[in-house]
Amino acid sequence: MATMENVAAHAFLTPEEYLARERKALTKSEYRDGRIYAMPGASRAHNLITANTLVEIHIQLRNRTCEVYPSDMRVKVSAAGLYTYPDVIVVCDEPRFDDTHFDTLLNPTVLIEVLSPSTAAYDRGKKFASYQKLDSLYEYVLISQDSVRVEHYLRQGQAWDLTEFHSLSDVFHLTSIGCELSLQAIYAKVQFSQG
Repeated sequence: MATMENVAAHAFLTPEEYLARERKALTKSEYRDGRIYAMPGASRAHNLITANTLVEIHIQLRNRTCEVYPSDMRVKVSAAGLYTYPDVIVVCDEPRFDDTHFDTLLNPTVLIEVLSPSTAAYDRGKKFASYQKLDSLYEYVLISQDSVRVEHYLRQGQAWDLTEFHSLSDVFHLTSIGCELSLQAIYAKVQFSQG
């Protein structure tokens, strides 16, 4: 969700300085390689898609040990020097946290990002490359907010298989957590601009 271009990065900070600052901040920032990047607000479509997706997963996991978190849960990718806020996070093993604040998750199973024009290239590129360094991560989902399009990446050993969905009648499976999501449900009440 963070815009990585056209955002002034602050001076270099250590991870400890970033976390101390972030925990007091009124707005969220992503941390990458010693620099912080302000996270802009989300559009109506982005918020609807995120909420729809979160609710659909939550309902299916309600009586299981997996946990689903909204975008206020931070994820740390130690190997990439990244702290970020995915739109939807699922963890099915015992959650592990960076410290006793329990606000920085280390072992997500599924990460979901809702794409905007300013974040799509980053979410598909550098951010995904960073996420791949998480041994716990088995699935990565990108959902377009501007058209009906879902990109589902599934880890197969060292490779990631991509399947795309473009129809509201499509249903895809999150194999690692035993859930299925219909695009009709994900895009409920979302109106796409014409033209």
